[in-house]
Amino acid sequence: MDALLILGGLLLMVAGLVWLVMLAFSTSLLWGWGSLIPPITLVYVLRHWRTARKAVVLVGLGGIPLVVGMVLMASQDAARLEAILSLRWLKEAPKAPAELNIRLHGELNGQPFSPQYAELVDGVLSLREGEDFFARREVKIRLPQAQKAPVQLDVLPADEGPLPEVEISWLLPEQDLPEARRLDKGYTLHLDLQALPPNKLQGDFHLVLPPSFKTSLSGRLELFADRLRYKDGRLDTQFDSRETLAKVVEDYLQRRFATRVVQLAELPEVSFPTRRVPLTVQARIDGAEQRLPLVLEKVAAGWQVEGDRYPPLPEPRAVEPAKPAVEENAAAEPARPALDRRQRFSLVRLQRNPEQYRGLSMRVSRADGGTVEGRFVGLDGDGSLRISQQLGSGGGRASFSFKPEEIGKIELLEP
Repeated sequence: MDALLILGGLLLMVAGLVWLVMLAFSTSLLWGWGSLIPPITLVYVLRHWRTARKAVVLVGLGGIPLVVGMVLMASQDAARLEAILSLRWLKEAPKAPAELNIRLHGELNGQPFSPQYAELVDGVLSLREGEDFFARREVKIRLPQAQKAPVQLDVLPADEGPLPEVEISWLLPEQDLPEARRLDKGYTLHLDLQALPPNKLQGDFHLVLPPSFKTSLSGRLELFADRLRYKDGRLDTQFDSRETLAKVVEDYLQRRFATRVVQLAELPEVSFPTRRVPLTVQARIDGAEQRLPLVLEKVAAGWQVEGDRYPPLPEPRAVEPAKPAVEENAAAEPARPALDRRQRFSLVRLQRNPEQYRGLSMRVSRADGGTVEGRFVGLDGDGSLRISQQLGSGGGRASFSFKPEEIGKIELLEP
């Protein structure tokens, strides 16, 4: 109520002042232009009181609800009134400290490049500048295989063999999709990343592409090793990501069934932002398969399972290490190499057996230009391909749909 009184009073006063200027212009053009200057406005009111008094009365009427509203606000919330009168709301809000300490210097496609977000997840190192849906500028390095800390890698222009694939992309103001360039040899790369608990990597980064790419980057890098966030060493359940939901569900199942032996299957895709996620989870609990319908909700404390009232598990007792069992066969049978589905992958194979490729990372290039990279979700009823893309800093996901005739090229990025 107090805010409405203040706003109504201000509107009446502004209307009265506008009316006063209009009256001055009706008197003469000179008085009209002069009334835009406050001292001359006062002179006009005194010289032409009979004409200006109607507008002055309206300004005075506006002052009544303004004063009443300010008195009510002062009696109910003095700090709020003080903040309004001190004009602190006009000052720029202080920026939150950056999550990552990235000290890189260089350029991408001939333009200065200062990434604000970096991650190394599923063997893909991403450096991203910009917080929009598509990055303003981005570097992606796909390592031949996923590596755990420490990550040490050196590549020279003359090196051959299975090398990381480097992709740079940039988005111009007049474009809908970013342009991208890729190369798998002929560049210089140095990585020396060490683990930084709980879920970060840090170290030296150096990348120089051939001169035609106008791209070089060097300095110290800090990046996330997964899509979880921590505060004071504890999981931040406020962060929106599928990995956060998986941790919440795993903790819930452990407490519900009073066991720490829980193997949770991969959760289905979730589109963020949202505050309520119904899903069916599959898990192996104490060796038994379980299929449970759950509803996750986001409250003030973060994500939780709806109706969760189970107490925390007791701390595990220290046990003596078990003695290693004696193997009867000294020579173990060598494991068979996994089938690499990238070798014979094609759009036709994907359409014939979409379940075989569900959840895998793909790159789709449209026939009319533009490239989108994400995970395959499935086929729509009209045969369109649906690709889900993880956003960089926000934790959300975006979904793209491509008709087969729109696809110029499709690549599978993991075995």
